[in-house]
Amino acid sequence: MRFFTRIIRVPLLVLTLLIAGFAPSAMAQEASISGFVRDADTGETLLLANVRIKDTLIGAATNTSGYYALTGLEPGDYVVQFSYIGYQPLELSITLAPGESLRRDVDLLPQEFEVDEVVVTADADTEEEQRQLGVSRMPTATIRQLPTVLEPDVFRSLQLLPGVKSASDFSSGLYIRGGSPDQTLILLDRTTVYNPTHFFGLFSTFNPDAIKDVRLYKGAYGAEYGGRIGSVVDIYNKDGNRRENAGSVSVGLLASRALVEGPHKRGSWMLAVRRSTVEPLLAIARNQDVEGIPNTFYFYDANGKVNVDINQDNRLSLSFYSGQDVVDVPIADQVSARLRYGNRTLSTNWTHLFSDRLFSNFTVTGSHYFSKPEFEFATTDVFQTNDVWDYSVKGDFEYIPDSRNQFKAGFWMGNYRFDFRSVFDGLEGLNLKTRAIYTNLFGEYIFRPTASWTITSGLRGAYFSDGDYVRVEPRLAVERRVTDKLFAQVGMGRYHQFLTLVTNEAFSGLDTWLSAAENVSPAFGDQIVTGLKYTSDAGFRIEWEGYYRTMRDLFSLNPFLPDVAGLEYEELFHFGEGYATGSEVFIQGSIGPFSGFAGYTFGVTKRRFPTINENQYYAPKYDRTHDLNVTTNARLSSKWTFTSVFTYATGQAYTRPSSQYRLGNSPFEAQQTEVLVSPFNGARLPAYHRLDIGFTRKGSLFGAESEWQFQVINAYNRRNIWFYFYEFEGDGDVSREVVPQIPVPVPNISYTLRF
Repeated sequence: MRFFTRIIRVPLLVLTLLIAGFAPSAMAQEASISGFVRDADTGETLLLANVRIKDTLIGAATNTSGYYALTGLEPGDYVVQFSYIGYQPLELSITLAPGESLRRDVDLLPQEFEVDEVVVTADADTEEEQRQLGVSRMPTATIRQLPTVLEPDVFRSLQLLPGVKSASDFSSGLYIRGGSPDQTLILLDRTTVYNPTHFFGLFSTFNPDAIKDVRLYKGAYGAEYGGRIGSVVDIYNKDGNRRENAGSVSVGLLASRALVEGPHKRGSWMLAVRRSTVEPLLAIARNQDVEGIPNTFYFYDANGKVNVDINQDNRLSLSFYSGQDVVDVPIADQVSARLRYGNRTLSTNWTHLFSDRLFSNFTVTGSHYFSKPEFEFATTDVFQTNDVWDYSVKGDFEYIPDSRNQFKAGFWMGNYRFDFRSVFDGLEGLNLKTRAIYTNLFGEYIFRPTASWTITSGLRGAYFSDGDYVRVEPRLAVERRVTDKLFAQVGMGRYHQFLTLVTNEAFSGLDTWLSAAENVSPAFGDQIVTGLKYTSDAGFRIEWEGYYRTMRDLFSLNPFLPDVAGLEYEELFHFGEGYATGSEVFIQGSIGPFSGFAGYTFGVTKRRFPTINENQYYAPKYDRTHDLNVTTNARLSSKWTFTSVFTYATGQAYTRPSSQYRLGNSPFEAQQTEVLVSPFNGARLPAYHRLDIGFTRKGSLFGAESEWQFQVINAYNRRNIWFYFYEFEGDGDVSREVVPQIPVPVPNISYTLRF
């Protein structure tokens, strides 16, 4: 407790000094307006809503709690404008007296047509925070409407953004700007999620019905985030309807979902559940003697949240997530696999307003990831267990003395526990246990010297007890308003990562997390990002970003070790480096009933390990030189809409066998065939491209809103290649078999009822 007290004193002391420095007598005459921006129908707070003084450049965006503050205002009459994507704008006339702190919570009405929300960034207004470099938002309405492989998915939708790539049709993993999935921090209600996948990695664990906001930081993010050298996905659950009891039920081919929410005396609550419904189809396949059908397969997840408004300055919330996959599948004769993996998270959040200028959040979190695969080969049993426990306390403070200055500070401290054990036929191979304390402190200063310039500087410090590592991470971002429609930006920073993920790209249920330790240094990297953002008079948004990032001291399990038993921890790894560079273009807009967005990426990423390719740089499997995604939406009538998604990407890198030789007349061993391979990942699969289409029909049933969705995945029957399987015949011939991704058009039908 004494250590915690010392930690929390640091950001509070910094903020106290800042407040003292910005408390001249003139401030007593300045006025302010602050409050929360909410959905008028549900009472949900709106994140990144735009708030602006009319006919001025004074403005702000609501934070992750929906709170805004316009401070340092001269006494007088003002018109305050509020806007948010998919909602009707609102103007509020106010009069501020000298020294007045006016509290105004604002409700915005949703627009009539939800389909107009099929956008990823902002509308024609130049939102303060949505202009952030490298930041993208994905509305949940978009996620639900996009054609998808059997189930609406958060990560599949994010893969449509420039700079974000997937490994295959069967993977929802996020490969962002040349980084592997473990280089992306995944947060759900400020809690780390370690394996956010279901169904062998086919889609993510996040139920779109339960999600309020999805925000992606692709790179050069600010000092408030850390722990990963690549990017951040920050997801927030719904608070629950504060106006009335409501709910929805959705039935699909693969999974079905249900949501209930409503108000209570001092707040709101929400509960969303989802479970697989594929068991009847599997039973039919087993009765038809189809090989490889699981004997047992199901997954489920549940999200819940309860909010309590103590008073207008204090709010408490408790949220949880629980999800699990269970599979029992025969692989071959006398070979079977039993798999169980999942996540559990719990977080408690206290939002407290010290004043209209000083905002704070305190969060206590717990996260548990487990993976327990078992394999049976005749009479031989093989199993492994991997458990990750992460318990933490974090606090964030935001101080806004006036429209030119803004300060953020915070801490995040906790305890890691990693357990990994593998057993082969009763003999223990590995038994690793890691216990580590981590502590992070950060401070950030946002300075607007003029209406045209915004300078954000930050510093983050990190401590990891296993190895006594202390790291310092400077951050800097500069924005120049060239015109009212054009913004130029540059950002840079250093980032550290104390964890690594051992993953199977074909199946995420075997993912294993390991950590830095003594003689295993944490990975680190530097990033620099530049950008231009332009909004036309017609409302079209055109964005360009270029990036370069380094990855140093990468550590991963050495795949070439013949036997790991008895080795020291640091001897299990090989160490390498890498870099990534690229250029991204994003266009979004609407014309009449048509709307949509398109993203293109030119990117290069390379890795180098001494045990691979003679320590020469090579392209990892997820390297894509060209990547194009085009999403369109057409409102056909008041009931019908049409949506399509087209994707094109450079083929994956792979290693092609180049020749073989046979060693004869050896006095030491029997005759055998050896295979020579070409340079590691030196060949490319054919280009990948696919078209998905969908129709949505809105209606009603017994007074409740209903929705039918009819979709076709891989509409023009493209046979994209997943990988090649080579087999060498006894006569020296080589046969190559193509293993496809989604090989045929796949229909999908779902029905949703909202009440």
